[in-house]
Amino acid sequence: MTRKRLPIGIQTFREIREEDCYYVDKTGFALDLIRAGKYYFLSRPRRFGKSLFLDTLAEIFSGNEPLFQGLAIHSQWDWGQSFPVIRLSFAGGIVRSREELDRRIYDLLRINAQALGVALLEGLDVAGTFGELIRQAQALRGQRVVVLVDEYDKPILDNLTHPETARELRDGLRNLYSVIKAADADVRFAFLTGVSKFSKASLFSGLNNLVDITVDAKYSAVCGYTEADVDNVFSPETNDLDRDEVRHWYNGYNWTGESVYNPFDLLLLFQKRQFRPWWFETGTPTFLIDLLTQRQTWLPGLDRLETDAALLSAFDVDHITTEALMFQSGYLTIDVEEEISGSYFYRLRYPNREVYQSLSTALLDAWTPDPQADVHHRKSLYRLLLANDFEGLERLFSAFFASVPSDWYRNNPIAQYEGYYASVFYAYFAALGLRVTVEDASNKGRLDMAVRFNGQTYLFEFKVVELTPEGRALQQIQARGYADKYLADGQPIHLIGVEFSRERRTVVGFEVETLDAD
Repeated sequence: MTRKRLPIGIQTFREIREEDCYYVDKTGFALDLIRAGKYYFLSRPRRFGKSLFLDTLAEIFSGNEPLFQGLAIHSQWDWGQSFPVIRLSFAGGIVRSREELDRRIYDLLRINAQALGVALLEGLDVAGTFGELIRQAQALRGQRVVVLVDEYDKPILDNLTHPETARELRDGLRNLYSVIKAADADVRFAFLTGVSKFSKASLFSGLNNLVDITVDAKYSAVCGYTEADVDNVFSPETNDLDRDEVRHWYNGYNWTGESVYNPFDLLLLFQKRQFRPWWFETGTPTFLIDLLTQRQTWLPGLDRLETDAALLSAFDVDHITTEALMFQSGYLTIDVEEEISGSYFYRLRYPNREVYQSLSTALLDAWTPDPQADVHHRKSLYRLLLANDFEGLERLFSAFFASVPSDWYRNNPIAQYEGYYASVFYAYFAALGLRVTVEDASNKGRLDMAVRFNGQTYLFEFKVVELTPEGRALQQIQARGYADKYLADGQPIHLIGVEFSRERRTVVGFEVETLDAD
């Protein structure tokens, strides 16, 4: 295969096909959806290909056959028919009030009316104008209308830190979307996409017949690239790349079916030939970091959250669960789905190294008072581990906690949390991308943290001396035989007991015992 143009940042199906870019064929999914139903909703993280999929649907319904030569849908679709398509996208810009939102909607409806050759009546409100556009488009073209809405939730998400404004915008969008159901007789197909999944009661009360395909094994790969896609479509780009490393960095997103790669990451990897957190660097919402801080999140436990189907979709301005926020924004994905007596339960995990390492780094920066010192500490940690310099490790962490100003402890909510010390300790290792296991269970109990690095295993137990007498951390590792399950690996094992003082705000104990490999 010859190399093609990488469609970086291109969300237009026509341009990808006409410019001979790489294209992963998603038209089979489109055909299946069109044949199976009428109203759909899909939630996927940002930069995952939602806009491109909507644009593909628009070209299918518009009957643009030449663009689909050689694709799955080509021989199975009647290209002699075309439907009027109404496209609404809230991806561009930020609206800060209900008035701005209504002006944006009127502008979108005007643009669609011009494209469809429809003359809208003057003086109608938003709902009336949208309904009139649908009715007139159907009457003019003699075919029912296709409605495609991209980033349906962005106006709300942009204002989550201002709940009153977010509620006003939510009500304005609900007023708009309710029209789709009211115009059922004139609608052939409707598809709405966004990052979050707001409850039907809060945003779709007038459109409660939407079929949510977000967590549907059949459509898990409707956006993103599968392993087979990388092999078959992008093989010219992968010859000199370590495929295991590519997989470790960027694969792993799952919605109960086939796992997929983040497409934005892979395209940037193929262009730059460097393993970096490309997706994460495009912008992590500040409100996400702030919310995790306010909730005093136990960082080591983030990738083991458990939830049910209701909580996984419990997202609204006044009620955002940590599980739903992390899952819907793409920082956690589904590890295991379990059905128990008619109810569905999910265990979540980090999708890949990019998210695991980058989110840990972002939280470490937010939870430590001096980001520049944090960078130095991370570099030092790596070198000290390579040298197994345990005295240096003790000095490093003692120096870090001792350098935190008293005012910072009083003013930062996470620093008042008992698990702050262990969370920061964990974050340093995770921010280096090291293989870390927390609360590792055995028949003897639960070890706080295990780190595998450079052919060696490090077992950590953390204690707060105000709660437990000093000297108990290492003693617990020894007494409970936490090292036993690691002996078969044949690697040196380092038992490390770390003790913190809440009152003195520093490491007060750092004991190490090494078990040599047999």
